[in-house]
Amino acid sequence: MAHRPTPIVIVDLATAATLAASGYIHADLYLTGYRFIHVVGVLFLLQASASFAIALLVAAGGQLLLRVTAAGAAAGALGGFLLSRTIGVFGFTERGWRPAPQSLLSVIVELATLVLVATTLLTAARTRAPSTPPWGDRLGEPDFNHRGGARARG
Repeated sequence: MAHRPTPIVIVDLATAATLAASGYIHADLYLTGYRFIHVVGVLFLLQASASFAIALLVAAGGQLLLRVTAAGAAAGALGGFLLSRTIGVFGFTERGWRPAPQSLLSVIVELATLVLVATTLLTAARTRAPSTPPWGDRLGEPDFNHRGGARARG
């Protein structure tokens, strides 16, 4: 695994923390009554499980694609929240910020996850080195440790 700059590590750990918080909120709601709601209960358990798993992988410094997965989990939770307050989810609807304070906290940590992932992706896009041809900058001295094949050392 490549070395990650300290600011990226900090953002990754913050992303993992917000995902874990979302997972905890969904697990708590599942255990305190949502498990009895048809279909929705299972969705809360899946959201909690996915959030915890993705949080661990992001904290461990996994691939950049995991950040997109983290954003997907957060966006999915926010989408479910909005649907439950408008047209309903499998016949289940809620009003306002109930249950309090979990609803508000959930929205805050999921929005924070989206902002942190956007920060990571924008930083990665700005710092990405221009692509080097597989033979490197010059011919000779191939570097066979490079995943893309032989590349000149430089």
